[in-house]
Amino acid sequence: MPFGEQPAYLRVASDLREKIVNGALPPHTRLPSQARIRQEYGVSDTVALEARKVLMAEGLVEGRSGSGTYVRERPVPRRIARSGYRREGGVDPFRQEQTAEGARGTWESRSEQEEAGPEIAGRLGIEPGDRVMRTRYLYREAGEPMMLSTSWEPLAVTGRSPVMLPEEGPLGGCGVVDRMAAIGVVVDNVAEEVGARPGLAEELLALGGVPGHVVMVIGRTYYASGRAVETADVVVPADRYRIAYHLPVR
Repeated sequence: MPFGEQPAYLRVASDLREKIVNGALPPHTRLPSQARIRQEYGVSDTVALEARKVLMAEGLVEGRSGSGTYVRERPVPRRIARSGYRREGGVDPFRQEQTAEGARGTWESRSEQEEAGPEIAGRLGIEPGDRVMRTRYLYREAGEPMMLSTSWEPLAVTGRSPVMLPEEGPLGGCGVVDRMAAIGVVVDNVAEEVGARPGLAEELLALGGVPGHVVMVIGRTYYASGRAVETADVVVPADRYRIAYHLPVR
């Protein structure tokens, strides 16, 4: 195949995608059948099937059992603000950002102790097998799932202290910076790394996505004098949200 020339199935998918994007095939419209795609584009059944698979993987269409394949409603992406820590009465960053955006956010969480695996141990600068407190969050916006987060804190830092459980005790829900300050640990910087990958089955089930959808993953770590005191993975559906950064110039 000459350089720059697309395979037939991608050319068909590209044309159908354009029709979806420009409204020629509006939401809830049935996608042309495999036979019609074959006839209209002069391609084989295999090419027609592969083109439909591409659109499904991109989340543009969805299959309905016994009915066919239909154009999906395209959500208007909303912003999730990332503007750094702001000291506002002990409120954690998610609560701050939800307030700033005028959103109606709620969340549920569950904490439990576990042994750190190699990856988390490396991020926290501890030994594999050291005890950590893992907390899983499901955040909702106006009742709809919007974001997952899993955080890990080394119990060598927080163990047997009033802030050992992030969402319980006198500082429950106050965020990492204020909770650590309460036990004499001064958080002085945070690092974030943003990537994208296909969502795991359990993530998409919790977030209301479909198999093959892409999620953005924010890997975040808080540091105090060079020592990691918390690390977390924040998972956001890429088709529904955009990560917006507002960073000060120093």
